[in-house]
Amino acid sequence: MVLRGVAPRAEGWVTVRARIRARGREPPVSVMARIRGLARSLRPVDPEFAAAMARRWAGLPESARTPGQTLGRHGVGCEGTHGVFPKCNLACAPCYHSRDANQVRVDGRHTLAQVEAQMALLRERRGPRAHAQLIGGEVSLLSPDDHAAALAIMRAHGREPMSFTHGDFDYDYLAKLVLGPDGRRRLRRVSFAAHFDSFMFGRRGIRRPPDEGSLNPYRERFAAMFARLRREHKVRYFLAHNMTVTPGNVGQVAGVVADCRAMGYGMFSFQPAAFVGDERRWHEDYRDVTGDQVWAEIERGVGTRLDYRVFEHGDVRCNRVAYGFWAGDRWYPWLDGGDPRDLVVRDAFFRFFGPVNFTGTPARALAARIALITARHPSALVLAAGWASRTIRRAGVRRLLAHRVRPVIYVMHQFMDAVDVKPAWELMRRGEASDDPRIRATQERLAACHYAMAHPEDGTLVPACVQHCVLDPQENRDLRVLLPLPKVRSRTTGTHHDPGVTQAGGGARREEGAECWTHG
Repeated sequence: MVLRGVAPRAEGWVTVRARIRARGREPPVSVMARIRGLARSLRPVDPEFAAAMARRWAGLPESARTPGQTLGRHGVGCEGTHGVFPKCNLACAPCYHSRDANQVRVDGRHTLAQVEAQMALLRERRGPRAHAQLIGGEVSLLSPDDHAAALAIMRAHGREPMSFTHGDFDYDYLAKLVLGPDGRRRLRRVSFAAHFDSFMFGRRGIRRPPDEGSLNPYRERFAAMFARLRREHKVRYFLAHNMTVTPGNVGQVAGVVADCRAMGYGMFSFQPAAFVGDERRWHEDYRDVTGDQVWAEIERGVGTRLDYRVFEHGDVRCNRVAYGFWAGDRWYPWLDGGDPRDLVVRDAFFRFFGPVNFTGTPARALAARIALITARHPSALVLAAGWASRTIRRAGVRRLLAHRVRPVIYVMHQFMDAVDVKPAWELMRRGEASDDPRIRATQERLAACHYAMAHPEDGTLVPACVQHCVLDPQENRDLRVLLPLPKVRSRTTGTHHDPGVTQAGGGARREEGAECWTHG
């Protein structure tokens, strides 16, 4: 059996390189590589990055080629891992993983080999820079060393990594992640996306949250760990807050936005639930919640209208984004979509600075590139000055002097149901467009997907919805064979069973000796 994306027993230089990074050191870099890197850093625009964006723009459907589209104009989109650690120790309803996803052991060697292979293909196909998510299960089930090594591999391939978690771990894990076994700091910056909602069961201290407000102390505790990390170890961080939205909690979204805005999260992302993954955990009619409803609740919590057309990330039926900042108790957009002058600034940014790679570029090199481009296009200075003046007037000088400016992004991701994605993808693979309006809309959304996952075994990239709706079930069945759980002897019967598998008569419970919460 060969699993999609898995190089069996992949070790070699990949594992050696990861172990070097885990000890806080990078592999040696040749003199010529350093010279090439320096020469590339002095160019205003990296031609490889510009070429990757041009390919991305060419691949977008006409429906996504809008004035505010960022794909192909200021990036290629986000990326994510799959099958690298498909295990979690909470139970969620819904869960986007298939029913076999949690029945595997956590294996650091498998994780590092997979991350290396997937990032290498993403680097080859999507260019030198992108944001990538270390996702697929609960990241804190990895050892701190394996977690750090995975992040180092991602950065070595030009990816800015973000670790996805339920946030139910302690400061000690975080400190070991950034410091390493020798006590030296090995990570200068970390990014985490923490998922909190009242349909996640098994969190320590609050096994079954009665509502969203009851989770606020846990949201605050998570963010406080990173503030402490920065104070004690000078590690910079970025935090995103994720929340699944169903008919049962849509009316509480505004409260979460209002209550948590000052906790330290730089992004709040809300995902209306879809019929994807383990059908045993579909407990509501998720189609009763629309994207418009969720966005209206976010706006109610923020206290102002959020224009998601200024900057678009793929198809707005999938993603809505509003960039801005808090100054005191009010949120202001960086660009006002109702002011034509700000839209001119946006268009100029795409024209002058769109091909500039901001992600992962050292501050000095980025400043040099901006200076070179500004010298070539002095009108950019005039536009920037006008924009700054307008933004200050909107917020007010007194307010800006009295309050620290806190950038916060608001996002909504609308996933698609598996029943639509499967036929849409099958037709796309054959190069056919559907005659069914709903399936044709699904095809458009997949073609404009902002989020790609890599399959090194056949050199393909797939949208995240395709991964979860089409490919995950077989991949996770294969992983159960590749990474089987150890057998545990029952104390009462003397028989063996897989830890984490709910036995007959069970509901949601933690098995004796198990690592996994299950929902029967």
